[in-house]
Amino acid sequence: MSGPAKRPKRRLRNRLMLAFAGFALSVAALFGLYAVSFMYATEDAFFDSMLEQEAAAQLRRHALDGGWAEPQQAFMRVYPDTQHFPADLLAARESEPWRSEFAGRDGRHYHVKALQPPAPAQGAWLVAEVSRQLVVRPMRDRILQWLGWSALAVVALALLIGAWLARRSTAPLSRLATLVDSMAPNRWPQRIAAGFPDDEVGVLARGLDAMTERTQAFIDREQAFTRDASHELRTPLAVIRSAGERLLAEPALSTAGREHLLHLRQSAWQLEQTVTTLLTLAREAPVVLPDAPIALLPVLERVVLEQAVWLDGKPVEVEVEVPADARIDLPQPVLHILLSNLIGNAFAHTESGTVAIGVAGGCLRIANRGHPIPAELRERLHEPFRKREGSAGLGLGLAIVQRLCERYRVDLRLDEEAGAMVVSLALAGAAGPPQGAPGTAGPAEDSAARSD
Repeated sequence: MSGPAKRPKRRLRNRLMLAFAGFALSVAALFGLYAVSFMYATEDAFFDSMLEQEAAAQLRRHALDGGWAEPQQAFMRVYPDTQHFPADLLAARESEPWRSEFAGRDGRHYHVKALQPPAPAQGAWLVAEVSRQLVVRPMRDRILQWLGWSALAVVALALLIGAWLARRSTAPLSRLATLVDSMAPNRWPQRIAAGFPDDEVGVLARGLDAMTERTQAFIDREQAFTRDASHELRTPLAVIRSAGERLLAEPALSTAGREHLLHLRQSAWQLEQTVTTLLTLAREAPVVLPDAPIALLPVLERVVLEQAVWLDGKPVEVEVEVPADARIDLPQPVLHILLSNLIGNAFAHTESGTVAIGVAGGCLRIANRGHPIPAELRERLHEPFRKREGSAGLGLGLAIVQRLCERYRVDLRLDEEAGAMVVSLALAGAAGPPQGAPGTAGPAEDSAARSD
């Protein structure tokens, strides 16, 4: 069951507010730049206009008497050549001769315009030192401060509007996210779409309603199947086992018949345990582990004898080198199912040679030489109905093994080594393959329950 709903680390509302604030700050900075540039450009255009008027007057005067008059504005002067410029203006113009506006020392600022009378008359230079006539530069700090406070006010307003709009826009989505986060197999929210408007969130809510209805119907069908299967399978198995026990009590029973009946009773009991395990998988019941790891060798020997029918008529040898102290942390029925499928597959797909069953590196290893399996198929063999071409099976054995390993957190690996297929199953206290490896389940969780 899921725990209490947690707030997402990156909330959509906060991101919308930050987007509004960032946009407002960008617009304020852009318009502030435009405003300052406009003021500077207007001021410079004003001085250039004054220079144009004065230059026109000077050229008219020069055309009359060949001389230059005293400028009408006190901040303007006429220089016959650049060598008579003030020192700071001369130095600035020598470094950038193409400019007409120069910054001097001690706050002085110059605008320069060339006077070009008709040839062969000698030209001159009209220079305006406008430091005392500047309007924008003395007010620059105050203008920038005013623009800064205005930008902050715009950002604050954008945050308020963004918060209101984000809250209004994301409230339905947040409610839907809370409902989805609280979903559990035994707690499905009903009629989600009834509380949402007819917009994109409403479409999503209606889709979730349809999905939950289909999922609930599937769960109901699965529960009905597991209930019916539990009844229909357990009853005949119990009858078979009971009949076998009564036949064992017959005094005239031969020794061979008694052995067959013992084998039949053991198989019926094992089948009951298998049905219980498979139904547990279907119901998603809590994982129950034994109090202590069980011995591997007795179960392995019994499974080898049971699966030996796959070797009839084949020149195949079975080598079992498993120490008596080898143990695995699994219930006995689960271990029996795992080994039956893995060893049965190894026997069925080996036509000749040796099937080697041993322990290496803390893992039970089952190796056999059979038909080669392509790498892309080997990585998907655990999927239901997935099998190699020509296989007589249904492709469910490894799928069952994979589900059991995932359920009981057992490390399982399928590899090909030197032309042999090798299945590795981690034993108790052994470090399995790296987490996240293909076809691998992680180690047992601390929360797994143990039987009494």
